[in-house]
Amino acid sequence: MKVSRQTLWRLLAAVFVVNLVVMGLGAWYSAQQVPPIPDEVVGPDGESLATGADVRQGKVVFQQNGLMNHGSILGNGAYFGSDLTAEALDMKVEYMRDYYAREKYGTSFSDLDADAKAAISDQVRRELDSAVGREGTIEYSAAEVYAHEQVRERYVELYHEGELERGIPSGTVSDEAEARRLADFAMWTAWFSHADRPGSDHSYTNEWPYQPAAGNEPAGATMTWSVIAMVLLVAGAGIGVWLYKSVELPEPKTGVVDVPHPRDVALTPSQRAASRYVPIAALLFVVQVLLGGLLAHYYIERDGFFGLGELLGIDFLSILPFSMAKTLHLDLGILWIATLWLGAGLFLPPLLTGHEPKNQDRYVNGLLVALVVVVVGGLTGVWLGANGYIDGPLWWILGNEGLEYLEVGRFWQFGLLAGFLIWAGLAARGFKPLLDKEAPYGLAHMILYAGGSIALLFTAGLLYTPQTNIVTTEFWRWWVVHMWVEGAFEFFIIAVVSLTLVSMNLLSRRSAEKAVAFEALFVMGTGVIGVSHHYWWVGQPDVWLPLGSIFSTLELIPLVLILFEAMNEYRTLATSGESFPYTLPFMFIIASGVWNFVGAGVLGFFINLPLVNYYEHGTYLTVAHAHAAMFGAFGFLALGMATYILRLTVSPGQWVERRLRWAFWLWNAGLALMVLVSLLPVGFLQLEVAFTQSYAAARSLEFYNGGLVQALFWARLPGDTLLIAGTIVFAYDVVKKRFVLRETSDVPARTPVSDQVMSDDD
Repeated sequence: MKVSRQTLWRLLAAVFVVNLVVMGLGAWYSAQQVPPIPDEVVGPDGESLATGADVRQGKVVFQQNGLMNHGSILGNGAYFGSDLTAEALDMKVEYMRDYYAREKYGTSFSDLDADAKAAISDQVRRELDSAVGREGTIEYSAAEVYAHEQVRERYVELYHEGELERGIPSGTVSDEAEARRLADFAMWTAWFSHADRPGSDHSYTNEWPYQPAAGNEPAGATMTWSVIAMVLLVAGAGIGVWLYKSVELPEPKTGVVDVPHPRDVALTPSQRAASRYVPIAALLFVVQVLLGGLLAHYYIERDGFFGLGELLGIDFLSILPFSMAKTLHLDLGILWIATLWLGAGLFLPPLLTGHEPKNQDRYVNGLLVALVVVVVGGLTGVWLGANGYIDGPLWWILGNEGLEYLEVGRFWQFGLLAGFLIWAGLAARGFKPLLDKEAPYGLAHMILYAGGSIALLFTAGLLYTPQTNIVTTEFWRWWVVHMWVEGAFEFFIIAVVSLTLVSMNLLSRRSAEKAVAFEALFVMGTGVIGVSHHYWWVGQPDVWLPLGSIFSTLELIPLVLILFEAMNEYRTLATSGESFPYTLPFMFIIASGVWNFVGAGVLGFFINLPLVNYYEHGTYLTVAHAHAAMFGAFGFLALGMATYILRLTVSPGQWVERRLRWAFWLWNAGLALMVLVSLLPVGFLQLEVAFTQSYAAARSLEFYNGGLVQALFWARLPGDTLLIAGTIVFAYDVVKKRFVLRETSDVPARTPVSDQVMSDDD
């Protein structure tokens, strides 16, 4: 079955419009259905306990102090601390039981006999399970008032006074009043997790988190759509294989006689400038993996660092608490990958067009300097903001916005957005000869569309403030996070890999355009609406459950296609012989495709089955999925681009790839050990505890301190060590290669690649 480029382009445009309509209507509908922030919370006698302003201020406290990177809210955030929603609901049950025990029997709940415990437990369950959400005022029973007040005092102990065994330093929240507002915020999320949505028989969060004592158990729709998703999973795999076998798509050539050798390619000033992005990324990468090792150790020793704190008299926890280390670890991971992608996008144009725009090198260097300023400013602002040095209304503008993956202040986010737009302009300058001659669906246009979509989606993160309802905030935050990962980044991957294959003369430009359009069609067609699987348990309306189940399952199709592509590239590599000069970059591209299938495919689809996700949401199974997908797919691709840039910028006679090969295998072995030996086993143990006890129990300190779990945390050490070693070897090799760079030429050398690309008719 033959499909033309024009047909694929029309289908892609149609999918884009459908996505826009569905998600636009979904945004409008969701805005009407979010759980209401009450004007007032009152007791049985009408006395005021809390107000809507208290709840909103509690959200500000949560963000301002970076608590989303210590624990989580509604299951979203870090997994080191407890989930505030589940913890608050768990404590609410506990304190309500104690209230009724003392009221009826004059003693604590734990001292009652089995029959009395059962009667009180049933009373609390019925009371919480019968609550109905409504606008205006939340009316508490006397037991709920007591529970709310006790949770407030517990939060003062935890977040103001500190609790080192939980990794919470003293003064995390600056004063007692702020800690109480944080409790008001957490208790509000606990309320709408058990209060039924008006007109339905389940809560705003579809009865999440699992807490049978509060009446929270999986709704019927959760089971129904899980079965449908499993059927679609098998069908999706079959559709992916059928499409790959049926549609005639180009594959890399096996003959390599026309592949340009690095010695036949001239290095232009702009390419030399773009190569400077590699050592900057290597530095960020080294710091990121060292922080990752520290984060892993915090799960074992929460209030120190291998005993050195006590020995040296240094309070490591106060200097670099988990929340700050996690923030830097996440942000640096995104930044070094993005830096390499941006560098690759500026390095490739002269190879394909034989064109070097005037002063392009100055602009490329200028963009790098600007990005360094924004990165340093943003991360410094995060630290200053989280430590209280930026107060008043500027804390989230210049400091720490406090949302996972979007931590840097709003001012610095605008700086990053401006950087993406400048990059698009520079890439367009480099591709101008090709842009002028090709159709709008051409390869150069595709790379600009892919990069532009990253910038466009970033704007969704600007549609809320710290006072915005947390459910609305999470709606837009996931637009950025998920649609980057499942949409724009995948699109960018396909475009960059195709450009690279064209620059190696392994694909013609027109063949690459067809492959990009075909795979982008399924990536964008499933990944964009697939964001809705993040909306199941956070207070969004019911419509997202079927949409998320269907589209997150159908995301398997493009991953199957990418896996087959990686397999074909492997066959090309295997038959190319020793003379092929780009074997190592090719190995990274292949590894990226395989890890993408493992991390996003196998692990991603397992945890996205609604019934599994109900118990798993916010556990170590998500950690395993995230590391395998983010570093395995996007990281390896970025490192492959870095290796390709190094191959062409180093003097051909000085090229040595032994250290890079060592780094490649150290990374692969380390990631496999980390995921398979530590992260997944801990995740499955957590899943069992969540299923047999409650979600709060699975996220508790008692679970993490269990003997087997602690042993599995120690078992992560070999994998982490290999990852760190591979990164240090890579960084050392990058520095060494900076001293053996080839000379530049103002005029790019014409190669068979540029001649073919520029002479190809549309």
